[in-house]
Amino acid sequence: MFTVAALYHFTRMDDLPIKQARLKQLCLKNKVTGTLLLANEGINGTIAGSRQSIDAVIAHIKSLPGCADFVWKESTAEDQPFARMKVRLKKEIVTMGEPDVDPNANVGHYVSPQEWNDLILADDVVTIDTRNDYEVSIGTFQGAIDPETATFREFPAWWAANKDRFHNKRIAMFCTGGIRCEKSTNYLLGQGVPDVYHLKGGILKYLEEIPEEESTWDGSCFVFDGRVSVDHGLKEGPHELCHACRGPILPEDKQRPEFELGVSCHLCAEKTSDQDKVRFRERQKQIDLAKERGERHLRAETFVESA
Repeated sequence: MFTVAALYHFTRMDDLPIKQARLKQLCLKNKVTGTLLLANEGINGTIAGSRQSIDAVIAHIKSLPGCADFVWKESTAEDQPFARMKVRLKKEIVTMGEPDVDPNANVGHYVSPQEWNDLILADDVVTIDTRNDYEVSIGTFQGAIDPETATFREFPAWWAANKDRFHNKRIAMFCTGGIRCEKSTNYLLGQGVPDVYHLKGGILKYLEEIPEEESTWDGSCFVFDGRVSVDHGLKEGPHELCHACRGPILPEDKQRPEFELGVSCHLCAEKTSDQDKVRFRERQKQIDLAKERGERHLRAETFVESA
């Protein structure tokens, strides 16, 4: 059984190449896999390993300047959800593309999972899902608005085009683990929205703490590792990953005529060219050959940005 730790923390970080090298060395030494992103604004990532190994990496991160009080969320996976370890330097640990957004300056009101249902069911509250469209497609909160954004960078433009719909409303927002809402709530406050709220700990904390019979969540939550999705209690969900488009699909979707392993699914069959499909078939052939040789192949790439 592997321990999976999803983490982020906004704090000023300097000497990034040094921090990158030390983190990479520690993770490799402890056989930890996953992805960590470092930027001047903080750290973000999801990692997996043994209990002892994860404790070692968490202790190191907590020792970094400004990180003593950072929090993380844990779950488990029966199989190693990542094939390798990556520590990358980025301009932003979650890309919004708004240089004036600063979660260290001000964010919306945190709402605990226990208080979330009452908030989003109030008549004067609008609930907005800040995740990408492929994430929303497999699960969201009852009554939540889907901005249908392909990336988080599109959220400011969506808000500008739709803000008049929410006049005199309180705004509640949520995401997978909370990181996007740190930026989106700061952005809305900067746009003059007075009452902005976000789910503390994100969907993952809600699914961990709120019993299914009391839940306002429908479906599964997309996660950025080889499990693909989780359900209430953070149990591994039913979804798999289409390795052509990296969208979430159900086992029964593999029976649809559009599905070809590693090449296409119903989500992407019409979006890729014949040339793309030839390339995907060759990639799948190499994966199959690696499996025949008993070599480990990449189960799923990490999309750490949405942790």
